[in-house]
Amino acid sequence: MRNKTRLVLIFTLVLGLTASAALAESLKDRFIARKPAVAALLADGTVGENNQGFLEFRGAKKQADVVAAENKDRATVYAAIAKKANTTPALVGQRRASKVAQQAQPGTWLQNPDGTWYKK
Repeated sequence: MRNKTRLVLIFTLVLGLTASAALAESLKDRFIARKPAVAALLADGTVGENNQGFLEFRGAKKQADVVAAENKDRATVYAAIAKKANTTPALVGQRRASKVAQQAQPGTWLQNPDGTWYKK
């Protein structure tokens, strides 16, 4: 349920902050389609949520295409939010990483601002 709420929040921001509803809908569809694969990678510890708001490999690089696609779409969302908020995509990603860390499921690997990893 948390993940669904998080996705809805992201898509609401994208819809409100981008000029193109079609782009937002496309991003939303891609996030939803990848959600099971991303959740599995997080659950088995293959990837973690880094301190910049992106997925990062922690183990074998299986399903690298899923991680690359997820991070590319996150970067698009962060750029749209940054443009609207007159800030940088990096700052948006860092803020998102903090929120993700608070909402992450137990067992998810997360990265502190200093770069050290920990398991929630």
